[in-house]
Amino acid sequence: MRSYQDIDTFSEWTPEERIQFALAVTKGLIMDMVRKANSGHSGGPMSSADFTQILFTEYLNYDPHNSDWFKRDRFVLSAGHESALLYSMLTQIGWLNMDDLKNFRQLHSRTPGHPEVEIPGVEATTGPLGQGFGMATGMATAESMLRSRFGELSENADELVGHFTYVLAGDGDFQEPITLSAGSMAGHWGLSRLIVFYDSNNAQISGKVDRSDSTNYAQVFEGFGWHVQEIDGHDHGQIREAIEKAQVVDRPSLIIGTTVMAQGSATMEGDHETHGAPLPQNEIDATKEKLGLPDEPFYLPDEIVEHFQSRFESLKESVAEWNSNVAEACKDNAFKTLWDATIGEQIGDIEFPEFEAGISLATRKAFGATLDKFAEQVPSLVGGSADLEPSNYTGNFSKTYGDFTKEYREGRNLAFGVREFPMAAAMNGMALHGGVIPFGGTFLVFADYSRPALRLGAIQHVHAIHEFTHDSFYVGEDGPTHQPIEHAMALRTIPNFYVFRPGDAKETAACFEKTLQLKNAPSALLLTRQGVPVSDKTMDEIKMGVNKGGYIFHDCEESPELVFIATGSEVWLAVSVMERMGDKHIRIVSLPCWELFMEQSIDYINDIIPPRGCLKISMEAGITLGWERFVGPAGLSIGLDHYGASAPNKDLAEEFGFTPEKVEMKIREHLEKLL
Repeated sequence: MRSYQDIDTFSEWTPEERIQFALAVTKGLIMDMVRKANSGHSGGPMSSADFTQILFTEYLNYDPHNSDWFKRDRFVLSAGHESALLYSMLTQIGWLNMDDLKNFRQLHSRTPGHPEVEIPGVEATTGPLGQGFGMATGMATAESMLRSRFGELSENADELVGHFTYVLAGDGDFQEPITLSAGSMAGHWGLSRLIVFYDSNNAQISGKVDRSDSTNYAQVFEGFGWHVQEIDGHDHGQIREAIEKAQVVDRPSLIIGTTVMAQGSATMEGDHETHGAPLPQNEIDATKEKLGLPDEPFYLPDEIVEHFQSRFESLKESVAEWNSNVAEACKDNAFKTLWDATIGEQIGDIEFPEFEAGISLATRKAFGATLDKFAEQVPSLVGGSADLEPSNYTGNFSKTYGDFTKEYREGRNLAFGVREFPMAAAMNGMALHGGVIPFGGTFLVFADYSRPALRLGAIQHVHAIHEFTHDSFYVGEDGPTHQPIEHAMALRTIPNFYVFRPGDAKETAACFEKTLQLKNAPSALLLTRQGVPVSDKTMDEIKMGVNKGGYIFHDCEESPELVFIATGSEVWLAVSVMERMGDKHIRIVSLPCWELFMEQSIDYINDIIPPRGCLKISMEAGITLGWERFVGPAGLSIGLDHYGASAPNKDLAEEFGFTPEKVEMKIREHLEKLL
């Protein structure tokens, strides 16, 4: 066996000897990273190292000088706890350095415990198991869409935007239901550029996998329409053959690699205790001796780096050729227009639909009309509904642009089916991929199903738009299971997530436009099932107010005694209450987006909602928790702090005190208590 003592003759070694020693060096880095941090995962990265090393050194297409090159293959580490493996790859490329590895899992390092998308070469923030798989499905969807759309304008589309999306997943990923649901979706869409390696090492934190799972994933994924291969995950010939087969089949590919936990270690191979802990130092020393490594920590000789980078010249040539091809293709005006709008993320001035003042229109219907108008002008806008097209008003978009299918890749509508969590995760992946702005619709009450992906999208600053209709107890007859109470406020607790609850059709259009402008954060539009009046304000007035998150919807001539602060349909409840209370000086504030409002200057905030000299009353058909930040300790919050009931919405409004008469009564009673 070759060892570090023979490194001077490395160029004379056989190809297999070189890769085996390079693999040993990678495993040494993994063990040293986790040991120095005294935290992390050793066993999984060592069992996955064969596939990953071969993929990065022989197959993965990327620009060595630009980790964001658009045509790169995407590699998603769904098993995010195996981050030490990925960081060792990125160091050998040159995007990280040895100090980064030595600072593994330390404060402000570029090598956190789980991969974070801000790090060069990390395609997605992963760790919550299964979500990497879901995001990779979204990336492969975006790639297929773009390749087909550009294919209508250029014979060279594959060379311009085509690529593979590779995933490294583990046993835990496959046990999370999102993987099965996203896998079903990917199979249905025939995402042939999606290639997943399942590192099946039969070891988890709590013991052997067969304690809790006996699923035959080969049969399951074959049933989903995937191409499945089962291989020895440490046999390099089988790995290469499997990758090359996966690259040419017309289906998404699953490569199930049977591997050994902590493969290559001296005495702890197959031991589940290596999953989430550093190896003991004496085990590391013995393992290094077994692998032919010196006992020095963080050993990475120049010969191994040069071996890893042996394809760099050809990769650079590919990038140069791509740049030339793009420049040539952009000489065609139609191609350049689409390129700038999608890859270039350019959105010009947008025309709005017109809404007649005074009519009653549900904001979900206004969203549908706005979507139709915006989609004509923003070709990067793609998405669909979780089997609620008639309710989410995305059906006309579907009819106009067609469903994305195996047979029709140009379709811009995604029929997600009843898959809220995979829908949201795929949207994150599509946004991370770039070239598209994804939207997805469902009921607000089902935001609970989407929430893990909403949170991960916010962490990653993705540009994704979530449409949540049926936003309150006004859902009516479907009852408490379908009536969101806590959901708007729960969404507002997610940092870097913008929640819009527009008060009418015009506000809906303005809020939708604002979500298109929020390129570094996901957003949600909470929309009514019931009709609400369309205001007589101009779109310019409303846009100005929405851009600041809140504005004076109606003011009084004198300094206000009462300030009504409302969102959504309750803006109009506030108007009705104001009309009944003619003896009071009342200001109405529409607050469609808390997050934007709180980003304004303190002077603006205090101009809109005076900090003193008036009583503040909030109105929202949901829980009151949180409104104290605006109404203060003496204020009043009109809301609903219990679950709903099944009945027509007008009966529920009466029952729950959301009529002008009952709200007025609550306010006057509160005033009497204060006096």
